[in-house]
Amino acid sequence: MMLATSCSRFDANGSLSTWGYVLLALDLFAMFDVFRQPWTIGKKLLWAAVIFFFPFIGLIIYFMFAGRGKSNTGVV
Repeated sequence: MMLATSCSRFDANGSLSTWGYVLLALDLFAMFDVFRQPWTIGKKLLWAAVIFFFPFIGLIIYFMFAGRGKSNTGVV
């Protein structure tokens, strides 16, 4: 039981723990990265849904298997 409670994203008072803030920041970064890619809107929405519904595992899957390339924003 101790392991399950120590891995929570929330503290005892209901606020985000440090791990929760790190995961939130990484998920937001991944979401912005998804919509910067020169993919079709369907592929962007699919990856965004994976990251949204599975925050930790989706983040790992995205960075390992997305096949990300350079964005088409023109920013160097």
